[in-house]
Amino acid sequence: MTNWTAPFIGSDTDLGSAPILRREFTIDDGHGAVRRATLDVSALGVVEAWLGGTRVSDHLLEPGWTSYEWRIRVASHDVLSHLRSTAPGAAVVLALVIGNGWAAGRLAWGGGGGWYTDERAGFAELRIEFEDGHVQTVATDTDWQALSSAITADQLYDGEDIDGRLRDGSFLTPGTVTTPSTDGHAGTTTTVHTVDIGDRELVADTVPPVRPLAEITPVEVWTSPSGATLVDFGVNLVGWLRVVASGPAGTVLTIKHAEVLEHDELGTRPLRTAKATDHLTLSGAAEDRFEPRFTFHGFRYASVEGWPGTLDELRTALVAVQVGSDLTRTGTFESSHDLLNTFHDNVVRGMQGNFLSVPTDCPQRDERLGWTGDIAAFAPTASYLFDTRAFLGDWLRDVWLEQQHADGVIPFVVPDVLKYSPAEDFGKPDATAIWSDAGVWVPWTLYQAYGDTAVLEEQLDSMVAHLRRIKDHLSPQGLWDTVFQFGDWLDPDAPPEDAAKAKADPGVVATACAYRSATLVAQAARLTGHEAEASEAQELATSLQAAFREHYVTGGRITSDCTTVYALAIVFRILSDEETAAAGDRLAELAAASGYRISTGFAGTPFITDALTQTGHIDDAYRLLLQTECPSWLYPVTMGATTVWERWDSMLPDGTINPGEMTSFNHYALGAVADWMHRVVGGLAPLEPGYASVLIAPQPGGGLTWASTSLESVRGRIAVRWEVIDGELQVQATIPDGVTAVVRLPGLDEQRLGGGTHELRAPAAVPAG
Repeated sequence: MTNWTAPFIGSDTDLGSAPILRREFTIDDGHGAVRRATLDVSALGVVEAWLGGTRVSDHLLEPGWTSYEWRIRVASHDVLSHLRSTAPGAAVVLALVIGNGWAAGRLAWGGGGGWYTDERAGFAELRIEFEDGHVQTVATDTDWQALSSAITADQLYDGEDIDGRLRDGSFLTPGTVTTPSTDGHAGTTTTVHTVDIGDRELVADTVPPVRPLAEITPVEVWTSPSGATLVDFGVNLVGWLRVVASGPAGTVLTIKHAEVLEHDELGTRPLRTAKATDHLTLSGAAEDRFEPRFTFHGFRYASVEGWPGTLDELRTALVAVQVGSDLTRTGTFESSHDLLNTFHDNVVRGMQGNFLSVPTDCPQRDERLGWTGDIAAFAPTASYLFDTRAFLGDWLRDVWLEQQHADGVIPFVVPDVLKYSPAEDFGKPDATAIWSDAGVWVPWTLYQAYGDTAVLEEQLDSMVAHLRRIKDHLSPQGLWDTVFQFGDWLDPDAPPEDAAKAKADPGVVATACAYRSATLVAQAARLTGHEAEASEAQELATSLQAAFREHYVTGGRITSDCTTVYALAIVFRILSDEETAAAGDRLAELAAASGYRISTGFAGTPFITDALTQTGHIDDAYRLLLQTECPSWLYPVTMGATTVWERWDSMLPDGTINPGEMTSFNHYALGAVADWMHRVVGGLAPLEPGYASVLIAPQPGGGLTWASTSLESVRGRIAVRWEVIDGELQVQATIPDGVTAVVRLPGLDEQRLGGGTHELRAPAAVPAG
């Protein structure tokens, strides 16, 4: 259903808590049994719906975060089971509990909030269909009531306060309702009013919902040197703690969350102003159960103050509930290298934590925003590991909406809350390389992964508008070097306080990225039959390539002569064949000179191993991948990381936290190398969009003796496993019917295979260690 007519409603009174919006109604009589029942819900805020005494579903933080200025999702639930046992003529209660969420809560590090609304509001339309075809509709209107709840505070960044003394389940059952006020004494209901949502469009929610993904029990509970009670859950996760406790009424449990320890205490400095603290007040009952579902935290560790029992009792009283958007897992990877396997697990876990309604940068501090640069880097990896079509496709709609209202600029974050709370360090927002390029790179990634041109058709106007914005800001020399650029953000050689101060010239980075975007837009336009736009994009690509080579390439060197500029120039194919060979040799020299420690930031990291591989330096790529000294991909693993860090040295070798103000231990961007691991180490790559044909070409190295990767593609399961035994490369490839595989193995002629499982052998040298 998409023709909703009910209004949003809000409480007439500030109840000092998350409001409960409630309607009691009677099931229509005389029409036979209920055959179908559907409840559509939404909110300015986040909503948890209850019907017939129970929660409607396990979905969390609905309707999720969109660019609320222009569109709000409406989630639909089959609720027949909630009404099946209700007799005709019986009374039923429909209730909505409304949290602040993204719309009404604080967002970004500036301290402000309520950017999208100054009051929480809920929306519901319940459609009940009977045996004789009669339809009964129950919808939000001014006949509803508002009640106070036991949730006395809720913010995504700061946490949730629940007072068990204020709980009153009467709101779920028919009859006269009273509800406790915030001081614990009996209170009354209040009336509601309609809330004008203006011209905002209500859209059907087609995105995988946020759900509980796992439950994790503590691995250790102990007392810190300062006397704090600390709990370790073993992995860095996103979610909250479910707590079962008993004790005197009024006892307050204060639970603080953090990703790491520092000096054997909870390391909260990286949270900045996010309090990440839940307060749970016991009712005095034999057992209190708490689960703060209107917030989320990024944490591995928690401190618990006020616990009335023993440490052993605390261990059994806590469960960490991991949450995230419930995407279908599609890709796997394993190898003979234990640290590499752990790193890949960390990439997966970090993605799960940061794909929460929107693709965020981090899940723990006062940020948690949809940074476009992060997903531009990580989209290929994400779309192998999980089915991202609906999730990223919906996010791209907000990219275009934001862009249309910003003179063609794809902002740094989507949804763009920074337009309300500007980041002064970044100057006047304008199109910027990689970040704004996400509007081109992400839809192209989805097309490559799933083979559907619909995403290109839908996003083409956005893609072309981005190119035109770039063109408007080119210098007289035809270079994209006239506006603010993040450049090679978080270059490991940049000072902790200035992440943009990279070795790579920002104009080189930006112009190379503009060339890539122009070439992709030209292809997208041709594929969708837009020849004028294709010609326009190709003309821009040609001029950018000429300007880049004229002004940045001299005697086989690229301006700023660092790994990132060579990696981008090689992979984006901006150089001549001769220049590419020279660039590959220089890139290998620089990698060796660094001791095979990482020297790239956000711009270069997704591409450096491909650049080395494409120019005949795969041994150098493996040495870079498997390096364990800081900075490297595996250094965090040796430090106990269970997710990918924002900085290569988010934690220093001595166990202290990076002194920079901006440090996160759960950022997926630098995990983008997993895409190369799938394609080159595992040996499975697409030759045509949607894996209509595939390349099977594992390239062993780095001392690995076996590796395997698999993908549940849109055409079926594709898998490759290889092993080196006695100097022979043994490969098993599984190909679905209808897919052609091109097999390239050392010492053998290229082969073409059809559906089935194939055993292949080729001579192979012992992999270099």
